[in-house]
Amino acid sequence: MVRVFFTIGLLLALQAAAAQSGSGLRLLRSYPAPVADATLDNLGNLYLVSENGQVKKYGPGGDSISVYNSVQRNGKLQTLDVSNPLRPLLFYRDYGQVVLLDRLLAVQATLDLRRQGITQPLAAAMSFDNKVWVFDGVTNQLKKLDDAGKVLLETPDLRQVFAGGVQPQQIIDHNGWVYLADSAQGLFAFDYFGSFKRKIPVAGWRHLQVTDSVVLGISEGGFHTYNLATLMQATQPLPPILQDCAPIRWSEKGWLAICGGVVKLFSATP
Repeated sequence: MVRVFFTIGLLLALQAAAAQSGSGLRLLRSYPAPVADATLDNLGNLYLVSENGQVKKYGPGGDSISVYNSVQRNGKLQTLDVSNPLRPLLFYRDYGQVVLLDRLLAVQATLDLRRQGITQPLAAAMSFDNKVWVFDGVTNQLKKLDDAGKVLLETPDLRQVFAGGVQPQQIIDHNGWVYLADSAQGLFAFDYFGSFKRKIPVAGWRHLQVTDSVVLGISEGGFHTYNLATLMQATQPLPPILQDCAPIRWSEKGWLAICGGVVKLFSATP
């Protein structure tokens, strides 16, 4: 559900850790309070989401930075996008709300998508230029909005392009591409003008993350990579220490796992 950045070295370290039966992982710290979700930004800040939607932000050293407490206003939090650490995005699908925060989790703008005519938003994310991507489930279009909700760009109705259209659970904006992640069909790639470019066969993968060269994802018992240049797929078993943990995310600053509601942050040992 959230975009983070990787290096080839990190990917190789992950594969090595799996090969070493988990001995290549070191627990940095854990957060025992039960959580519904968690993620890391590309600066190493950690965000914990409680069951009622409260968001807590911690620095790379584990120090508490700030809390977002407006948890009763917009319903269940569907997505927390921290691809831009200075502008986190909260998406409340049931109420059709997008909330934009600053680095201290103070509200900067709120978009009521229903007032903009988007009555069934399926997914939302930040764009590279700090605008908002939204997928309209009624018109089956990917749309780009400004802070006031004005539509700046939209694709054609994707039901005219793909049989049955697209039903994305996640939008990822990375390195000149916008990806729609549909767990039943795979990953659909568009350029920044909304033109469809390719479909990536990663159906069934969860917690998708995209780097410059690789798509990564999780399924039962393993993690997968798809090389965007060679079109080759690879699968590795999860290290035993992570077998009962989900979701699992990686970033340059560490690996994040939720195990029985407890958040654990790992690093790779030399």
